[in-house]
Amino acid sequence: MKTYRKLKAFTAISLSIFFILFACMVTFRIIGNVPSEYNISLGEEYSLETKIPLSFSTNSESIKNILEINKLNSTTDEIFNKTSGFKLKPLEKGSANINLRLLGLIPYKTVKVNVVPKLEVIPGGESVGVKLNTNGVLIVGTSEITNDSGNSYDLAKSSEIEIGDTLIAINNNKINNASHVSKIVNENKGRELKLTLEREGKQFTVTTTAIKSGQDKQYRLGLWVRDKTAGVGTLSFLHPESKNFGALGHAITDVDTGSILSVKNGQIIKSRVVSIEQGKRGEPGEIRGVFYETSNPLGEIEKNTEIGVYGKLVSDSFDVNHKKALPIAYQHEIKQGPAYILTTLDDNKIEKFSIEITKINFQSNPEPKSMIIKITDRKLLEKTGGIVQGMSGSPIIQNGKVVGAVTHVLINDPTKGYGIFIEWMIEESGIK
Repeated sequence: MKTYRKLKAFTAISLSIFFILFACMVTFRIIGNVPSEYNISLGEEYSLETKIPLSFSTNSESIKNILEINKLNSTTDEIFNKTSGFKLKPLEKGSANINLRLLGLIPYKTVKVNVVPKLEVIPGGESVGVKLNTNGVLIVGTSEITNDSGNSYDLAKSSEIEIGDTLIAINNNKINNASHVSKIVNENKGRELKLTLEREGKQFTVTTTAIKSGQDKQYRLGLWVRDKTAGVGTLSFLHPESKNFGALGHAITDVDTGSILSVKNGQIIKSRVVSIEQGKRGEPGEIRGVFYETSNPLGEIEKNTEIGVYGKLVSDSFDVNHKKALPIAYQHEIKQGPAYILTTLDDNKIEKFSIEITKINFQSNPEPKSMIIKITDRKLLEKTGGIVQGMSGSPIIQNGKVVGAVTHVLINDPTKGYGIFIEWMIEESGIK
C-alpha cells in the first residue's frame, strides 16, 4: 500500500513538473515571437498574432491619439493551436507602451510601439568603388630598429603600442598620412616625442624617442603604418530628399589587422566589374572591378561603421528623379520566404536575383547579422556560386519593400549568408 502511494505521489509530481516545463516552453516560444519594440509607418496597419491568447492594457490616455488597438478574431482548430492577437492601426506620430498578459493572467512583456512617418528610399544595386582615407594612420605592424652601435630597440613594445592602434598626432601635430609621420620624426632629430593614439575608440598618449637606424641613417619608430584603402562593394540605398546613401552593410576593415578604419574622408566612385571568382565551400569568391571617372566621385563618405559606410551623394550621375523609390520594411514586417536582391555582375547592369529568407533574428540593437538568406536563383549560382565579396550591400526586397542588405557569406556554404535590417542602416545614415 505504501509503495502504491509513493508511486502515485511520484507520478503526480512528475506530471506537475512536465506541465510546468511545457508551459515554460510555450511561453518562451511566444516571447521569442513577439519583439519588444515595433516601428509602424503612418498609413499602414499591422497584425500582432500569437499562438496563445493574450490580453493587453495601457497606462496612458495618450495612446488613444497615437494608436488604435483592436482584437483579432480567435479561432481554435486543435487544442494548443489557438490563433489570437491584435490589429495595430497608427493614428499619429508618437510612441506608446502596450502591456501584454499571457492567458489574460500572467504579465510577461511590455511592447513599445513607435508610430513613424512613412519612409521611402531608392534601392541601389550598383557596383561602386570605395576609397577611404583614415583619420591619422593605422599601425599594421611593428619592428625592431638597430642603431650604428648594433643595439636593437623595440619602441612599440616598450611604449605598449599595439598593432591595430591608430596614430592620431605627434607632438600635438595631427597626422595627415604615412609620409607625414616620417617627416615629423626625422625633423625632430632624436628628441622626445609625444604620440597620441587611439584604441577601441579611446585616445591615450605615450612618450618615446626615435632611434637613428644604422642601415639608412633615418630616425625611426619601428611602426608600419597605413593611411588609405580601396575596394569594390555595392550601393544599398539612396534617400532622394536628403541625398544620403548607405552601402556595404558592414564596416571597411584593415586587411591585416581587422580593425575598423577611422574615416578622415572618403569617396564612392563608379566601378566596372571585370571578372568574378566563384565562391566554393571554404573559399569565398570575389567580384573584381576597376574604378573609372575617379575625378567625378558619386558621393562623399562620412562614416565607416560596423553596419556599413554612409555619406552624401554629390554627383548627378544618379538621376534620382527617374528611379523608383520603395518603402522600407521594419523587422517585424519581414517574413521567412521568397525575396530578391539587386546586384551588378560582369554585364555591368543591375539585375534581380531570387533568394529565400530562411531565418530572422529579431534585434533590439543594430547588428549586421539580422537574417540568414539563401541564394535560389540558378543564374546567380552558375555565375558566382552564391554570395561573393563585392556583393555586400546588395539591397534585399520583399513584398515591394526594401527589407535589408546583404552583409556576409557563410564560408562553408557560399549559397547562404547574412543580411542586415534596412532600419538599422537608415538609422545610422541619419535619415529622419
